[in-house]
Parts: sequence; structure tokens; C-alpha cells
Amino acid sequence: MAAKAAGGDRGRVSLCFATAGGVKALALSAFTLAWTHSIAKVEWQEDWRVTPAGLELVQARVKGTGPGMEPPPEARLVDGWFQWQPKRGPTQEVVLGNSGAAGEWRLCHDGVCMTLSEIVGHPIGANVTTMKACNDP
Repeated sequence: MAAKAAGGDRGRVSLCFATAGGVKALALSAFTLAWTHSIAKVEWQEDWRVTPAGLELVQARVKGTGPGMEPPPEARLVDGWFQWQPKRGPTQEVVLGNSGAAGEWRLCHDGVCMTLSEIVGHPIGANVTTMKACNDP
């Protein structure tokens, strides 16, 4: 799952996950974050880029609608998914909560998806995980 970012060694960043059990870095330049809504049981996916400026949300898509999951007016239905490109700049970190009611967050890269527990090497449970761009180790 660890793929090196394109470019030289200078300014390269990784994707880091901070949990109660420590920090895990993955050398990724792009990935998809996926989850299932805890009430509506509807799949949601977001495509992200890891950059020196932070994490950039490139595209979002949802397989249906539900409470708090309404796609924005600019969303278009493509192959059964409402898709849109959020208009916002890079963010320094994303805090991922886990209610335990709908399974775990999944990170997908190069056709392989893993839960956050699989990535960090221990069960995350209902604890918060912080995702951010970090310097390559």
C-alpha cells in the first residue's frame, strides 16, 4: 500500500494517522477515504491528495442520500453515485471519529482498501484518529 510520491526527495510528504496508540506514516500522494453512514448505511467516498500545503479534497461521492448526507446542488449522478468537486483549499488535518455503529473508515490506494485498524496495526475502536500530511521519515 505504501507508494512513493512523485518527484525528488525534497519537499515530499506522507500521509500520517495519529491514534491513541501512536503514529503511522504512509508514503502516498493520493488516496480514497471511504466509509458507510451509520444510520442510512449508504457508502460515501472522498478522493484526497497529499501535498506540502496539506490535504486537498479533490472529489466526493455518495451512493445515495440520508440524514446529513444530501449531495450539494452541483452534484451529478454518475454510475449510481452523486459526484462533485468540493471548492475548498488544503486543510492541515482531518479528525476521523468512529461511532462503532457502521464499521471503520477505509483507505483505498491502487485498488487495495484497508481499515484504519489494519493500517495502524491495532484496533482503533471508538477512538478518534487524526489524518494529516507530514514530512517523509
